Amino acid sequence: MNKADLVNEVANLTSTRKKAQAAVDCVFDAITRALKNRDEVTLVGFGTFKVSSRKAREGRNPKTGEAIMIKAGNVPKFVAGKALKVAVEEAPE
Repeated sequence: MNKADLVNEVANLTSTRKKAQAAVDCVFDAITRALKNRDEVTLVGFGTFKVSSRKAREGRNPKTGEAIMIKAGNVPKFVAGKALKVAVEEAPE
């Protein structure tokens, strides 16, 4: 499922696709703003979005094999909630 598919799913519950697009964009923007401020976003039963810090480390250029330094930085992280984990476990293969 991509963003357009998600908008279509929301549109099935709202009156228009335009309103659904606005709702989905609003949710993504709110999560992004919170993470920029280093806040956690917890959606009970679904999961938690948070920011994790990575230390600087040494890596390798896959093309040349040359050692390179990868700088420290912040990365978004998602931890699935219990209800989501259970739903995925029970999904048919």
